[in-house]
Amino acid sequence: MSDDGYGGGGGDDFDYEAPGFVEDAFDETYDMGNEAGEGEGEAGEGSGQVNGYDGVNGAEHDQDHDMANGDAAQPDGAAAGAGLRGERQPNKVRVTTPYLTKYERARVLGTRALQISMNAPVLVPLDGETDALQIAIKELSQRKIPLIIRRYLPDGSFEDWSVSELISD
Repeated sequence: MSDDGYGGGGGDDFDYEAPGFVEDAFDETYDMGNEAGEGEGEAGEGSGQVNGYDGVNGAEHDQDHDMANGDAAQPDGAAAGAGLRGERQPNKVRVTTPYLTKYERARVLGTRALQISMNAPVLVPLDGETDALQIAIKELSQRKIPLIIRRYLPDGSFEDWSVSELISD
């Protein structure tokens, strides 16, 4: 008796004689990736229709909708804050700490070690190191890692910090 709880003989119970997936499983009305040219092409550019439906998720583009925080939507896509894409903060007006956090350090070292293991050029002289993580640690200590950390702020904007700018002691 098996210990999997089914008590069967251990053989598989797959029915190999049953009808499988065939070409006739779908009829003519089944949409296979917009083959017939329906949806976006019929409505025309800028009409607010996506795949034959008005707006996104049933919402029309011309209507004003209240945001989750109660503010009315700005007309013509003018956002009061950063919007969906965010807004870059100038490097001289940074508000976040200049210290590399332990989470950023782990992510940077892991990313750089993966790059090194995939034959990316090493930016520091090697003294017999063969481990990609040890090489990445050596690059970080010499501030040679060519990565940029993007820190998002609560208002949707972000700051970009080069790893060489951050204090990583």
